[in-house]
Amino acid sequence: MSPPSSHQHPPSRTLVIGTVSFYLVAALAMVMANKWVLNTTDTPLFFLLAQLLIAVILFLFAHMAGFLQLPLQLDLQVCKGLIPMVGLNVIGLSFSNYTLKYVDASFYQVARGMVLPFTVGTSFFLLHAHPSLRILLACAVVTVGFFVGVFLDGTEVSLVGVTFGVFSSVITAVHSVVIKRSLDVVHGSALHLSWYTNLLSSVVLAPVLVLVGELPGVMKLLFGPNENPEGQLSTLSTFVTGSIITGAFGFLMSLASLMSIKVTSPITHMVSSAVRGVAASLLGVQFFHETVTHGRAASIGIILLGSIWYTWIKHVESQPAQGSKAHYEPVPLDELEEGQGKVDNGHALHRHSQSTRDARD
Repeated sequence: MSPPSSHQHPPSRTLVIGTVSFYLVAALAMVMANKWVLNTTDTPLFFLLAQLLIAVILFLFAHMAGFLQLPLQLDLQVCKGLIPMVGLNVIGLSFSNYTLKYVDASFYQVARGMVLPFTVGTSFFLLHAHPSLRILLACAVVTVGFFVGVFLDGTEVSLVGVTFGVFSSVITAVHSVVIKRSLDVVHGSALHLSWYTNLLSSVVLAPVLVLVGELPGVMKLLFGPNENPEGQLSTLSTFVTGSIITGAFGFLMSLASLMSIKVTSPITHMVSSAVRGVAASLLGVQFFHETVTHGRAASIGIILLGSIWYTWIKHVESQPAQGSKAHYEPVPLDELEEGQGKVDNGHALHRHSQSTRDARD
């Protein structure tokens, strides 16, 4: 699939609103369903594997129904070229699941709040992209928000969860560099990249969960007694239901992110990102009886403010390179939240990220 041309007619307002609204609802559903299951299971990697397998099955159904055209005969050269991408994807998604397991849903955005500064730093060291002073100041604002939430809030937080969140942020930053090369491997087709990534990640993850010692927990989940209180869904039913919900939404978000490449702009995305961050906190309070203190709310607000400022700066800095054009090329919804959208010589680099990670941010 070729990147969308900058000369295409702008999408209709209805299409933009529909895409953003679906992405927003799906992402919130993903976070809540993930947290619901992770609160009841000791097998976060097995849960991730179930999500990936469901997404793969849905890809196959869509292919058989004629909605999508997938390369069912795997190209070994393509698989070899995607090794870095798949490796980072498995590690990043695993760390994201562990983060969400150990921290509140309302705190998840704070725990992974360092994605933007790490991405700018990675671009500097690996791509030799020199950020402007204003970009560095925006990253500093985001960093302040992270430290306010972790150290100055006064609410006890899981050090393990925050550590996983920081490492997950680092992986996401490196992922933003690798994904452009990965798109080249599949001849620019973001759909094929999503298919290969989900399929190969599930193959890699299966032995990993055995190596980290989750097999006894898996056997207990499948064949052990129910540990949930009477009147609630059993542990296994919760796991299966949550896996189906998140796997299905993950698949749909893969398709939605393809659409978002064409119809959304950085500013549009950051507004929806701010709404999603606030909504996730409110839903965490509603469904999981979490407490959002003034410090935590301030932390989320500062991180969102810094992210929106960063996006606005990138928009302004792109204008001279665009010449007389009155618009800039859009980038995917999921990438801007992670701070992955960047301008290189006046042109946006389009990258498509695996849907599950972006749904959780």
